[in-house]
Amino acid sequence: MELIQMESNRVERYRDARLEVDFQTHTVLLDGAPVHLTPMEFALLAQLARNVGDIVSRDTLMSTVWGYAPGIHSLTMDVHLRRLRAKLGSYSRYVETVFRLGYRLQPCNVPETLLHAAGA
Repeated sequence: MELIQMESNRVERYRDARLEVDFQTHTVLLDGAPVHLTPMEFALLAQLARNVGDIVSRDTLMSTVWGYAPGIHSLTMDVHLRRLRAKLGSYSRYVETVFRLGYRLQPCNVPETLLHAAGA
């Protein structure tokens, strides 16, 4: 897993063994193939990728992705997260729901070809 930082305080890309998220061009590659996301799906994934390994609270996601005030309850994020997970297919297992705390993107350290060979 790596976060690529081009300027002193700006991360431009997230990359692990299977997923690459380019924050500047808003492109996503999964196992080398493009994944077509809506702007909100991309913003959700980008926020998780910028904080890879850390739990991002629901309130933080609602605020940073949708601009909602803390404490606003909406199913908007649930719908977008479900659609994002569907588009990520088998990689979606790395987008974890942490009960009552939020969500976390765990980096994948094993290429897809090795996962299939191991029967995962």
